[in-house]
Amino acid sequence: MFVKLTNLFENTIDRRQIKDWLKKKGIRNYTINADGIVDVEGNVFLHRQGLTSIPVQFGCVSGYFHVGTNKLTSLKGSPREVGGDFYCGNNQLTSLQHGPREVGGDFYCNNNLLTSLQGAPIEVGGNFNCYHNQLTSLRGSPREVGGDFCCYNNRLTDLRGSPREVGGGFYCHSNNFNGEPDHSFISVADEFIWV
Repeated sequence: MFVKLTNLFENTIDRRQIKDWLKKKGIRNYTINADGIVDVEGNVFLHRQGLTSIPVQFGCVSGYFHVGTNKLTSLKGSPREVGGDFYCGNNQLTSLQHGPREVGGDFYCNNNLLTSLQGAPIEVGGNFNCYHNQLTSLRGSPREVGGDFCCYNNRLTDLRGSPREVGGGFYCHSNNFNGEPDHSFISVADEFIWV
């Protein structure tokens, strides 16, 4: 079901349809702004819902936002800011465009069809998990990751585009490196695992 946010004839937002969809999905403590963007004080759990799209536009979600294990091909509708974890793993995503710009917790985009990280958040407070994709480049990665950076089981040949700072470990094993990849430009607080 796709919720229509604007009425083409009146150019107004159908708040009733938005409210009905949010209620059906068990989302509470929300505010529908004048522009139809939905802010949530708390968590949004849309895991295993069979979603092919996110039919409302979220703005800020103070807790986690979980849309994993669906059939999403786009992150359109995702919040701009997530205070907790953002999980979009196990979908059919080929891009991170329209995803959140800020994530306070962990970011999971693992087990998709990504070839690039363009559209990823600029900073992630926790771990960044992009393993089990089809990445050939890390360009578009967050600049800073507060926890671990996990990019193993991809098709990488080098680490150009990696985060500049990683607060935990850097895990890039099971890629297509020809020897140990240069990582001198990355500040890693913990271990660096490439094999």
